Formats: sequence, C-alpha cells, structure tokens
Amino acid sequence: MTLPLMPKATAVWLIDKTSLSFEQIAAFVGMHPLEVQAIADGEVAQGIVGYDPIQNNQLTREEILRCEKDPNARLTLLAPAIPMPKPRGKGARYTPVSKRNDRPDAIAWLLRHYPQLTEAQVSKLVGTTKETIAKVRDKTHWNSANIKPRDPVILGLCSQSDLNAAVAIAGDRPADMPLPEEDEAV
Repeated sequence: MTLPLMPKATAVWLIDKTSLSFEQIAAFVGMHPLEVQAIADGEVAQGIVGYDPIQNNQLTREEILRCEKDPNARLTLLAPAIPMPKPRGKGARYTPVSKRNDRPDAIAWLLRHYPQLTEAQVSKLVGTTKETIAKVRDKTHWNSANIKPRDPVILGLCSQSDLNAAVAIAGDRPADMPLPEEDEAV
C-alpha cells in the first residue's frame, strides 16, 4: 500500500482534527498504533506541524466521515491527479577506473570462448561499446599488442550468472548466424 506524503505530519493532523481511532490512523500512515498514541500524548513529534491530507488531495472529507462512523473501516489514499513518472531503466553500467583497462582483455576472452554471443550481449556484459568490440575483434584496437584474453568474471566486469544467462540466450547457434533483433540501446 502506498503511504501518504509526510506520514508523521499527516498523523498529527488526523489526531488533532478528526475522531479517528489510533488503529485507523496508524494503518493509513504506516505507523504502529502505539506510535500514533505517543504522538497524541505529546511524547513524540512535538514540533511537527500537521499536514492536511484533504487540502493536498490525499483524502476526502467524505472518506474521513465514513471512517469516523465505522471504527473497523480503513482510510484509503486517493489516486494522484498528476501522472506518476515511469521508473527509469538501469542506464549505463559504471566500471571503476582501475578496471577499465581490463575491458579489452574481457572482450577478447568472450569472443574466443563464446563466438555465438552478439555484440549487444558482449557490450551489456562488459559495459563497453560495439565499436570497441569491433576493434578488438579486428585487432585494430590501439592496445591490441598487449591484449591478453582474460575471464570477465575473474576481472569483476560481470557476474557468472549474467554470463551464463547470456550464453543460454545465445544457445548453440553458429557464430555467423544472427540473433533475432535485440535491444540496440547499448
């Protein structure tokens, strides 16, 4: 259940302005009934100014009146009038500076041991660009003389479960057979 904005301040307002039970207020604001009782006794939240949930479109006066009449009823939070933002995706993977020089080694290892992985899968695993993968594959990388294939799991660039999942998705198809269209956002 989603909680109201500023739960303690909302509890202070509900205690002061309504005749709701401590259990009803506690259930609405996500607190323990004893904590609500301590607020009512003045032991907790002494300096907190009450936050009016009616004025801020979290409750209606009718909802409060309904719950005041029935002590077993629970307050329900109004749906927000403005649309909620969509959760963001994971975004780019951060690789510490100390491990960035290990990426070409990991790319070379993946290309040698799992040629069936697509560039998109390799870039997701290691956190690199498709351009860098192509340069390591073609041996045109600026540091190609010093690239030694090393396991990206041991280098700490990806987890073993992520690698196993990518290999399972790639399956046993030949390296030259393309995968169905993947997420090209990487």
